[in-house]
Amino acid sequence: MSQALTPQDITAAAIDATLRQALAPTQLEVIDESGAHAGHAGANGTGFGTHFRVRIGGPAFAGLGRVAQHRLVYDALQKFTAAGLHALAIEIRA
Repeated sequence: MSQALTPQDITAAAIDATLRQALAPTQLEVIDESGAHAGHAGANGTGFGTHFRVRIGGPAFAGLGRVAQHRLVYDALQKFTAAGLHALAIEIRA
């Protein structure tokens, strides 16, 4: 059984690695936008680890509708959400 993540474990690199393992994307960019959300709901006061943008594409998304595509990403990142990931902007690339 894997150990639960802490808020300090929520990094762009960790999200990138998780998405690469789960979805084998051909395109992937993970951007931590937390600093731009200081003082907003869900911000943790550090400027890191709460708000991310993911730009992703690959065969796993082919033929799926937008909701199903986004669900793949959310499901892959569930452990981060449970640890404090507050906001995730998802851009699916063709």
